[in-house]
Amino acid sequence: MKKRTLLLSITVAGIAVAAAFGWMTIRRGFSARDNPSAMEAYVARTARTLSIPASEREAKNPFAATSEVLSEARAHFADHCATCHGNDGSGKTEIGQNLYPKVPDMRQSETQNLADGQIYFIIHNGIRLTGMPAWGSPGKDDDSWKLVLFIRHLPQMTPQEMKEMEQFNPKSAAERSEEEDEQRFLNEGKAPETKRKIHR
Repeated sequence: MKKRTLLLSITVAGIAVAAAFGWMTIRRGFSARDNPSAMEAYVARTARTLSIPASEREAKNPFAATSEVLSEARAHFADHCATCHGNDGSGKTEIGQNLYPKVPDMRQSETQNLADGQIYFIIHNGIRLTGMPAWGSPGKDDDSWKLVLFIRHLPQMTPQEMKEMEQFNPKSAAERSEEEDEQRFLNEGKAPETKRKIHR
């Protein structure tokens, strides 16, 4: 009898908490501009941790943080990751700050304290219900392991390294066209054509 009463109490409490959470969520709305509540962030971190198999969490990086590996990873990060995460890993980009949840600052302890295997798993498999996609081909991929080393390096990034990354950042069609005009001018000696506003 006591077991049944305890089970009923736990069920009623769970339903009450779910109802309160649902009411608060509906009242606040589903805007991506909000920050997750403390409970939501805790549940998401716990779910992420539980979703990574123990064998994957303990996996060791097969690469060493040599200057060559870091240079390769830096270029890869600038081309594939910086649109959301920024070259410095701060997440202070237009896309990164408008996702829900917002992109984390990977230089901080919440990312830096993760095991190499956890970071690799997140890069390689993505995180459901966030903006983090799965990268790399099925099976193990070297690029994701190299990115783990680069993420570890983020807190020590130099201004020169960040400047070097800019050449690998994706460019819009307008930016590419402007660069082509400038290159044509340098090669042919002709001034690039620019559209000028006519002031009346």
